[in-house]
Amino acid sequence: MNISIQNKLSEQLALNPELTQVSVISSGHINSTWLLRCIDKQFIVQKLNIEVFKNPAQLVSNAKLIEQHLNAKQLQNNYPLEIIKHIATQSDERLIKIDSAYYRILNYISNSYSEDVVKNAQQSEQAAYAFGVFAHALQDFDAQQLHSVIPDFHNLAMRFEQLNTAITNNSVNRVKHCADEIEYCLSQQHLITELSNIAKQIPLRVCHNDTKINNMLFCNTTHKAKAVIDLDTCMAGFRLYDFGDMVRTFCSPEAEDSTNLHNVVIRKDIFSAIVKGYVTPLKSSMSKQEQESLLLGAKIMPLMLSVRFLTDYLNNDVYFKVAHAEHNLERAQNQLALYKNILSNEKWMHECLMS
Repeated sequence: MNISIQNKLSEQLALNPELTQVSVISSGHINSTWLLRCIDKQFIVQKLNIEVFKNPAQLVSNAKLIEQHLNAKQLQNNYPLEIIKHIATQSDERLIKIDSAYYRILNYISNSYSEDVVKNAQQSEQAAYAFGVFAHALQDFDAQQLHSVIPDFHNLAMRFEQLNTAITNNSVNRVKHCADEIEYCLSQQHLITELSNIAKQIPLRVCHNDTKINNMLFCNTTHKAKAVIDLDTCMAGFRLYDFGDMVRTFCSPEAEDSTNLHNVVIRKDIFSAIVKGYVTPLKSSMSKQEQESLLLGAKIMPLMLSVRFLTDYLNNDVYFKVAHAEHNLERAQNQLALYKNILSNEKWMHECLMS
C-alpha cells in the first residue's frame, strides 16, 4: 500500500495519517489485506479484487446482512463467536473507492491467530465446530437474499467447460506440460451427474464457500476457535461444499501448493474430528440425505480446485496469485493427489460420517 492511499484511508477513519502504520497480513489468493495501526487502534484494510468480485458493493451488502443476523443471534446468546464487522467511514460508507480501486475496513479481532495447515485433531474439531455453529446460526436466514457475488462459483459442470475452453485455446502453449492431469480430470466428470441428482433432494443453505483453516481465528490463550472470517464468498449453496472444503484443506498435512505429493493424504484422525465438529451443531437440522451428501462434497471440492488450478495455469495465471510459473500446476497436482487418496478411503469415510 502506498503512502497516499494509507493517508486517505486514515482520514476516512478520522485518524492522524502521520501516526498510522500498515503491514501486510494476508496469505489469501484473491484480495490484498493489511493491518492498519494508529496508537491503540487497529483495523483490517482490504483491497478487493474487482477482477474476481465484479460488483464489490454486492459483496459488502452480503456481509452486512450476515453481520446483522449474527449480531441478533449473539444478543439472544445463540452465537458464541466473535463477528467480523465492516467499519463505517466518516461519511458512513462501508466501501471506499480510491483511484479506481475499492477498499473496505473491518474490525480487528485481537488476541487471535490463524493457521495455514491443521496441526492436530483437536484444532480440526474446534474449527469444524465453529463452521458448524456459523452454519447453524444462519439456517433461518433466507439464502436467496444474498447476491451471487461470483456466479456459478461451485458449478462443477461450468468449471469443466472452462477447462475445455482453456485446453482448446492453449494460449500460452502449456497443455503439453499437464496432459496427464487433464486426462485424469476429464475422466472424473461423472461427479457432475452425481451432484446434479443430489442437489434436487437437499435444501439450499447460506454457505461460507471457503472453509479453509486460515479463515478461522483461534484464541491466543485458549486455542479455541474465536471467529469465522472472510465472508466474501458467502452465498446460497449446499453444506456439502463447506464440508468438502474443510476436508480438502484440513486433512492433508501439506499446504495446497506442496510438491511432496506422497504426503498429500487424508489424515484419518483429522477427518474424524471434522465430522464430529461440524455435524454436532447441525445434526438436528440435517436429513440423512443431506448428511450423506457431505461425502460427495469431500470428493467434489479437491477435484473442482484441481480443475480450476489447471484452467488458470492454461490461461497464464489470470485468477489466482502465483509465486512462480508452475505454481498453479503444482496446486492442481496437489489437489489431484488428495482426490485420489479420498477415493481410496471412501468406504471408511462414509462409515465415519454416518456412524
